[in-house]
Amino acid sequence: MDELPIGRRVAYWRGRRKMSQQVFADRLGKSKSWVDKVERGVRRLDKFSVIYEIADVLQVDVQLLLGKDPERRPDTVNCIDQVEVEEIRSALERYNQISAFFTATPQAPPLPEMRKAVSHAWLTFQHAKYGVLARALPKLLRDGQALDTSTPDPDRPEAAHLLGQVYQIASSTLRKLGEHELSWLAADRSIAVCQRADDQLLAGVATYRVGSSLLALGRARPALEIHVNVANQIAPAGDTDSTPERLSVYGMLLLQGGMAAARLGDTATVHDLMNEATRVAEHVGGDANHYWTSFGPTNVQLHRAAAMVELGDGRMAVETHDVINQTGGFDALLPERRAHHYLDLARGYSQMGEMDKAGEMLLEGDRLAPSEIRCRPIAHAVISDVLRRTRGTPSPAIAELAEHMGVGV
Repeated sequence: MDELPIGRRVAYWRGRRKMSQQVFADRLGKSKSWVDKVERGVRRLDKFSVIYEIADVLQVDVQLLLGKDPERRPDTVNCIDQVEVEEIRSALERYNQISAFFTATPQAPPLPEMRKAVSHAWLTFQHAKYGVLARALPKLLRDGQALDTSTPDPDRPEAAHLLGQVYQIASSTLRKLGEHELSWLAADRSIAVCQRADDQLLAGVATYRVGSSLLALGRARPALEIHVNVANQIAPAGDTDSTPERLSVYGMLLLQGGMAAARLGDTATVHDLMNEATRVAEHVGGDANHYWTSFGPTNVQLHRAAAMVELGDGRMAVETHDVINQTGGFDALLPERRAHHYLDLARGYSQMGEMDKAGEMLLEGDRLAPSEIRCRPIAHAVISDVLRRTRGTPSPAIAELAEHMGVGV
């Protein structure tokens, strides 16, 4: 995009931010006609003050608008910036399987090395170190694609399995950080690759990533349908088929279907899916992490609380949390799961009008996994709500967290 005129770059990033010309113009204090002329190159942008203002509204590094490499800012070390987004996009836009017919295949890492890298990436995600992961993903994607293209039989299914996992890691990370369309693309790629990996359960998890991306894009109905349909196909046929791995994937599809139903306001379906997930979790036993699902009794309760928040019943979400605390399984969960739950609780308390408690939950989540709170757009919305609705001056701790997040007090 470096060779494009600045007006075209402005149009590109305005589209990425899903702003109409009118909305963009209003935020700049300009007319829609002025924006249109800038984007078509009829009007020149020759004042740096205006360019910086445009960059601020579009939330991009001003260097991107100028066609230069962005400078990394120290305050984004734990989050993702447009440098990482564009590098991940570039890696996802590669079509090595086709280009291998015409050009030499890129050098691929050995299978054992790739196994370790993928395992490390999963742990990085589940410890909510999104900035670290975002900077590693472009190389991981390129390595996985090269390995998938170049590996001979009989190791090709394993190479595809690893690439399918990399796409899923990318999808989950991008969804967390608000890049929902890229998240959907990565998840969709994973489904295609998982079929070559000949692993039905991995494909089931890829489907859950697709459904989660659709839900993030506001497509709750298709998200519900895909989760329920695939859950029905993966459901164990009998005791011999009821492995912990299959039960975990089946259970996570039920939970995510429940979240989609909650977004639709379908309380009956929420309860049906959550109750079935509870039954499945009892057969799994304790909280496990098969196929990186973290599925188990405690995670079911976390999703039940999150569904209550989506239904607008913050009080029930808080009551569910009190039950979770009594079971003792919460503290054993990975940081991403626990911090995510505190974010849900903050939303629940906000629905109840208890803004001090909402702030406390954000601080708890930040203590556990700062990136889960500081880097997620939904957390920014919650802390903005806390600041706006708090009577008097917010606590010093909340004011400091808001400053770290770039949210004005």
